[in-house]
Amino acid sequence: MNQKSRPELVIFDCDGTLVDSERIANEVFAALITSEGLPTSFEQCVARYMGRSASSCFAEIERELGHPLRADMAEERTRRLNERLVAELVAVPSMADVLTGLAAEGVPVCVASSSTPEEIAFRLDRTGLTDFFDGKLFSATMVANGKPAPDIFLFAAEKLGARPESCAVVEDSPIGVAAGRAAGMRVVGFADLVAPDTLRAAGADLVVTDAADLPGALGF
Repeated sequence: MNQKSRPELVIFDCDGTLVDSERIANEVFAALITSEGLPTSFEQCVARYMGRSASSCFAEIERELGHPLRADMAEERTRRLNERLVAELVAVPSMADVLTGLAAEGVPVCVASSSTPEEIAFRLDRTGLTDFFDGKLFSATMVANGKPAPDIFLFAAEKLGARPESCAVVEDSPIGVAAGRAAGMRVVGFADLVAPDTLRAAGADLVVTDAADLPGALGF
């Protein structure tokens, strides 16, 4: 797909792309991993785990520790994170305007995230973005392999009747960018916690640092 052509479907990642949650999530996760005996800074957490499913992150941590994590690790992470999100979560600045503009252009949109369906729904509801997606929420729990595999993006395109080569993905992590590229889709990187050059190196066709620039990057 030509970078200036209009996509048939725009697929958004959720955390860090639609909602400003990645900073909170990585602060919580870094502290939790450290408390389990694997010292991890915020920056290391972003580099190692951002954009991946919780299950794949936990599996890697267990390999490094050399023993299983405690049984309630996932629940503890969710509890700590939700406490922060309830108090602090907001939509990415200008994102509601971007979604309003895409709706006015008649362009279908959906969410494809490494988070669970419940987590995606909570984040969108909390930030007032739910109505833009009309239930079109896709989770890595719905496919065999999470990002950086292309499964979730291909699954979303199939379900919504769009050709992969005519889809555009908006992603904020190198792992998500790699997944979009593997799916054969145009990828627009949204650089917040991750440097623009890192997203370009992962394969992003274009990179923006302000959501207000997304329509132009998507060809609108």
